[in-house]
Amino acid sequence: MRPVFSRVLSLLTVLLLVTLAISFMVDQLPGDPARAILGEDATLAQVEILRQQLKLDDPFLVRYAEWLGGALSGDFGTSIRTQENAGQAILVRAPVSIQLMIMAQILAIVLAIPLAVYSAFRPGRALDRSSAALAFASISVAPFVTALVLILVFAVWWPILPTSGFVPIDQDLGANLRSMILPACALALVPFGVYQRVLRSDMGTTLGEDFILAARAKGMRPRNLIWRQALRPSSLGFLTLAGLNMAALIGGSVVIEMIFALPGLGQLMALSISSRDIVVMQALVLLIALVYIVINLCIDLLYRFVDPRVTHAR
Repeated sequence: MRPVFSRVLSLLTVLLLVTLAISFMVDQLPGDPARAILGEDATLAQVEILRQQLKLDDPFLVRYAEWLGGALSGDFGTSIRTQENAGQAILVRAPVSIQLMIMAQILAIVLAIPLAVYSAFRPGRALDRSSAALAFASISVAPFVTALVLILVFAVWWPILPTSGFVPIDQDLGANLRSMILPACALALVPFGVYQRVLRSDMGTTLGEDFILAARAKGMRPRNLIWRQALRPSSLGFLTLAGLNMAALIGGSVVIEMIFALPGLGQLMALSISSRDIVVMQALVLLIALVYIVINLCIDLLYRFVDPRVTHAR
């Protein structure tokens, strides 16, 4: 357990530094947050009162220490824009973004793994070339462009899926999936291309290793050779990308949630940035950094189960 505790300690240090850096950068943004909140028609007296309420005249480190102390106790402050608790606002919207990220990740993985495995086992074939072209195309197209194309095809030309709105799972599962399938597909195409190319490359290298050649010489069936012998040692880079991308999808969901009118964390982040809602912005940054840290820790632990050589190397 010593490496685990050491890793957790280092990641907590990273979390502290990230929140400090983000808070400092937000504090250095040009303009007066109080003036931005009240508008240009507000008087100087009104602006000064709001600055005192938000403690904007206090030194930066004092305000950061107060916010960090409240965050550690579960109090993330009150939203400047809506006057609701920042933590509660995030909890209400988090299920939408979590479902969107999970669906996008599942779609990307389900499409990428079979194509990468077959392409590596049969290099140079038509499927290998076509899957490579498809992967490069998906990486090159921005998610918002993909979203607009999907809306045009499946909502305008062939109107079978909705273009906006969100139905909770507990109300109607079928309607929920119909409202999320287009956003998930738009968000999944870029990671699909990355996963397919990385796993295809690693699988191609592994299939040329001596232990694979020995297994082939002994007459091992191709199915066992691929899925039991070659895929596991080829999955380290894929797992790293999948873990990092899971948290990165929060940032990628900003535009997607705005296009499809989904009340998730991405939409909350966009609204908070436009209204200079510093309290909610800090809480969201803390959440994203925490997700990165937890996923990185899980990936580090998963390495030991996927490939025992990682344990012996350490």
